[in-house]
Amino acid sequence: MQPRVFFYVQHLLGIGHLARASRIAAALVEDGFDVLLVIGGTPVAGFPGSGVKTLKLPPITAGDHGFSGLADLQGQPVDDTFKKQRQQILLQAFEDFRPDIVIVEAFPFGRRQMRFELLPLLETIANRTPKPLVVTSARDILQERTKVGRNEETVDLIKRYFDLVMVHGDPAFATIEQTFPLARTFEAKVAYTGLVAAPPPQLTGERFDILVSAGGGAAGSALAASTIAAAKNSDLKWCLITGPNLPEPEFRAAVAGAPKGLSVFRFREDFASLLTGVRLSVSQAGYNTVCDVLRAGCRSLLVPFSAGGETEQTARAERLEALGLATILTEDALTPTGLSTAIERAFAAPNPGRHALDLDGARKSAQLLRRKLELRPSRSA
Repeated sequence: MQPRVFFYVQHLLGIGHLARASRIAAALVEDGFDVLLVIGGTPVAGFPGSGVKTLKLPPITAGDHGFSGLADLQGQPVDDTFKKQRQQILLQAFEDFRPDIVIVEAFPFGRRQMRFELLPLLETIANRTPKPLVVTSARDILQERTKVGRNEETVDLIKRYFDLVMVHGDPAFATIEQTFPLARTFEAKVAYTGLVAAPPPQLTGERFDILVSAGGGAAGSALAASTIAAAKNSDLKWCLITGPNLPEPEFRAAVAGAPKGLSVFRFREDFASLLTGVRLSVSQAGYNTVCDVLRAGCRSLLVPFSAGGETEQTARAERLEALGLATILTEDALTPTGLSTAIERAFAAPNPGRHALDLDGARKSAQLLRRKLELRPSRSA
């Protein structure tokens, strides 16, 4: 009988969490697991991909770029009735699926806004006999918390509910302790998988000098506007991928305002392949985009997202710059002139060439979970 994996993921602003979870889910299916991916955010074309069962909860998005509120697809704040409906759907799905493993993406390191449904789920699991293996799926670089007691609360939840902290990173690049110092208190539960990158892409026949991508697009307005203005004063061949969540009026304005040398797309499923045919990638410093750039081996200019006190992308970009794998342009310097100047610096930097970072995290996640499951008593014991 196939071991069953109940995999919860909630993306709020971009699509990075969903993309990483989808890659891991696909690797689990390939390894022989029966996977149900429970998706709590806005549907995104191309995810999670074929072969993965999905349950789509009533979607929730970020009420603002600081993640301080939750909203429905119409932008209205979600109320207690909405939350109760999601909680009931989630708990019933768990009961029906009867998983051997439960993976919760990001929580409790992030997604505290989803405690209204995740704490009841975790408490239900804790009272179940036999109990599934409970795993948190976390990035290598975490958002640093400044509120007093927040990190201690995270530690308490890990000790109380989780059997494994699956860190999707290469410890030679970043360890969880560097952005979450209290990780030493549960180090026996930590296991590194390597970075979760997509498989090596097919080489593309399309060629661009500069490929600008704005991730999910919800926070990509400034990058898109600066790209259009910079491209008007350039003889290079540009490509701009705005992201599926850029507001429709802004996308139409980008298409209408694009100069002759700039191609504008909302989304490209072959993004990773496109990177193999560019001289320079310009992007935010999200986990998945960086993995795609590292896989392609092209030059990279990173504009790390830092609104609302976000620190994770800046920390990643700084590590990459220190390794000679990227050039940085800060958000506050993102103007048409600032972008053009940073592009010149990136072209002048040495070609990054090959690197030794482990990008096989999806496959190794599946292998890790199979080993952990084999060490546990059988569900019929």
